[in-house]
Amino acid sequence: MTRKSVVTLMVGFLAGLLCLLAWQGPAGAQRQGPRPPFANAVEQRAETIRLLREIRDLLREQNALLKSGKLHVVAESKR
Repeated sequence: MTRKSVVTLMVGFLAGLLCLLAWQGPAGAQRQGPRPPFANAVEQRAETIRLLREIRDLLREQNALLKSGKLHVVAESKR
């Protein structure tokens, strides 16, 4: 290889490296900040309460169907 081709390859490599670093950017990691090791307890509690209320409503609906007698259950055996 000639000296000119080596210099051209080095310049191309450095330009590619600079483009990659500019694309990644150090600001992306700084904006996110550190993540806590555990979930937020307040959000977790609110989600649990929401799910429990949803389950409660579904159970009330199911009990109303069972009490009304409008529910017909058919059991089949699979072989």
